[in-house]
Amino acid sequence: MKKEILERISQLGGDISQVKGNNIAEDLLSITFNTVLYKRPVDTPWATAEQTEPIGGLSEFIAEHQLLVETNREELYQKIVAHYYRNTEEGYGQTFWQPVLFTPFTVGTADYEEWYEGFFDDDTVVDLSEIEKVTGTRDGDFVQLFYSYGFPDQLYISLDDPQIDNPTVFGTDHEVFFGEITNEGSLEAYFKQFMTREELIELVTTALDKQ
Repeated sequence: MKKEILERISQLGGDISQVKGNNIAEDLLSITFNTVLYKRPVDTPWATAEQTEPIGGLSEFIAEHQLLVETNREELYQKIVAHYYRNTEEGYGQTFWQPVLFTPFTVGTADYEEWYEGFFDDDTVVDLSEIEKVTGTRDGDFVQLFYSYGFPDQLYISLDDPQIDNPTVFGTDHEVFFGEITNEGSLEAYFKQFMTREELIELVTTALDKQ
């Protein structure tokens, strides 16, 4: 795996101490996070990134600590980080790191028994064309890396990716599981979409200074 990816994972709060560099599946499965992840706001047809709340409920949280806005910004920032950067399932628009092998094509695995017959062997159920464009194959193993509350809510890489040190991230959703697949770009680029604690505080500071 590219060292830039590992560096970004570390910046985001991931523990990469068990990465051995033997193969990407083993490395990804060894990485842990004690926090959820949040994507940086981007421009949309409805609002610019600057106008978008970076984390759901953040403006309300800041309003509840208005005294700190006026008297002690550093304490406010500490409270924001402690409240949001933790393993919480409260709906803030976060993404969860949950690396697991997914092996629906490997005979003898639990995933094969559960998924292959009647699902992955049936072209009317799945559409693996987006994956095949990148990997050249339709029947390899995967690692699920993330899940989230938005579409796509499950993110995978293929272990047959020709750029295995920086593989493509593929998205699908529980409602169209592997029946609709999106190409989400490289793993390095995908990790760069998430905000470090410091990057979030920079956004908060900019917004507060404009009040």
